[in-house]
Amino acid sequence: MSQAQTIKKDIDGTCDVNWDDYLKSYYEKPQSSKTWSGHEMKELYTPDDLAAKDYKTEIGDAGDFPFTRGIHRNMFRGRYWTRREVVGIGSPADTHDRAAFCFEQGGTGLNTIADVTYEMGLDADHPWAQSEVGLTGVNITSIKDMETLVGDIPLDKVSWSLITASTAAAATMAQYVAVAQQKNYDISCLRGSIQNDPIHFRYCGFRPACPLDLSIKLGADVMEYCTRNMPKFYYTTLNMYDLREQGITAHQEVAYGFGIAMCYIEELLKRGLHIDDFAPRFTFYVSCHVDFFEEIAKIRAARRMWAKLLKEKYGAKDPRSMQFRFAVHTAGCSLVPQQPLNNIVRIAYEALAAVLGGVQSLHCCSYDEPMCLPTEKGHLQALRTQQILAYETGVTNVADPLGGSYFVESLTDKIEEEALKCMKEVEDVGGMAEAIRTEWLDRKFESEAVLRQKEVDGGDKLIVGVNIFNADAETKTPLGVQRISEQSALKQISEVQDLKRTRNATTLRETIERLREDAAGGKNTIPAMIEATKARATTAELLGTVRQVMGYSYDPMQIVESPFN
Repeated sequence: MSQAQTIKKDIDGTCDVNWDDYLKSYYEKPQSSKTWSGHEMKELYTPDDLAAKDYKTEIGDAGDFPFTRGIHRNMFRGRYWTRREVVGIGSPADTHDRAAFCFEQGGTGLNTIADVTYEMGLDADHPWAQSEVGLTGVNITSIKDMETLVGDIPLDKVSWSLITASTAAAATMAQYVAVAQQKNYDISCLRGSIQNDPIHFRYCGFRPACPLDLSIKLGADVMEYCTRNMPKFYYTTLNMYDLREQGITAHQEVAYGFGIAMCYIEELLKRGLHIDDFAPRFTFYVSCHVDFFEEIAKIRAARRMWAKLLKEKYGAKDPRSMQFRFAVHTAGCSLVPQQPLNNIVRIAYEALAAVLGGVQSLHCCSYDEPMCLPTEKGHLQALRTQQILAYETGVTNVADPLGGSYFVESLTDKIEEEALKCMKEVEDVGGMAEAIRTEWLDRKFESEAVLRQKEVDGGDKLIVGVNIFNADAETKTPLGVQRISEQSALKQISEVQDLKRTRNATTLRETIERLREDAAGGKNTIPAMIEATKARATTAELLGTVRQVMGYSYDPMQIVESPFN
């Protein structure tokens, strides 16, 4: 082997370096000039790329229609984004303790997330649920669980985000309001949010719990109730993030998310609400994926598209109705178990894109999420990522610092153009509700997911540690893994069984009967759910009653029969 092929170096022994591989690496250049979503990029962007654009009507200053540059004129100079970490682990008491830890470490908002059993609308003692309770979030079976979760947290001072997305969000809202009323809070003054987007949740593995008509009914019940009774509460955070996790592109994320939003809007309009009555409290949950500039451009395009949609299609007059308010969840699907510390870097870049895009509330994933629920150390690292961005980097000094970039403005236009094409496709099949009923959208998700995997398998998309710069597989997670105590789940199941034995059966049946009557009469179900919750009705009993009225099985798993038949 010649010297041109191999260099011998003595550093604690002798190692061989292939000289041809070294030269190849030295002169390496990007193998693709496309964005993650497949948009071909030019080598250089110039003023010619923006020559036809009118600044005032198509971009505008931050705080002015169409809000491309941000919904507030001074953005983070007026107030930082809310720095949250999603928490849901074990029992309500376990989750309360972890949420309190994040708050003590500088979190400025609380996020609590439900487990799969609760999102399915199952009580902790359900036969299917017993081995799953607390593994991926927290199960809230009754008002007692919500009382434990709330604990001593001042609901009138802390912005609480209740991450329950499925039809179970109606039960969550009832449980939260019931506890607040028992603590003598004026619910009209409470601030916070609930995810409440059951339409999309059929695509997250929860189809039995989220049939379309039930999703629209209960989702809109929460929105209408909050609009009329809790004007400071954000009644939905429409989840574009989960759609993106299916493998779709940036522009599809915006298009399909807006399509689902329009389903709720049109239902609320049918109920007699005016667009300006409810639109100012409409918010979105957006993914920030790993393609830095594409994600910033996507957010800017979404702001402009939402402003035009609300003004031109729905006749909104209030500027607040046209403002695209959004939270960001850094992309869980971009994280990999190989070389897990690399995930910290991915998360930091994604969080930076969110901030440069003008986020209102940010959750950073934890580096260990491909392996387990976030550990306490993982949560702390994710929170510190946000704090370094806020306090050290200087990115908060200027509103929309990338505004005017030839590249960013051109990419913003491109994503808007492609998203509008996708929205037209949905319109052509009869709208988003019809696209879901006919499974047109399902087929879109499936084809995009297959395409993304082929891109990784074929090396068109490079992922460090997966298909490039591979190393030996790790044998342990650097900061340990989160494990859920079996005793925690068993204790919660036992408490649910005790509650069902000891509550007042007569009062419970009376409130359940009122709920059944309201659901059958087309009334808003939330007031009746609140009263039933105070009578110790469980999550499954609330949702099962409405399911039966609407022609579905009491139990989405078709195992448990209604105790009220």
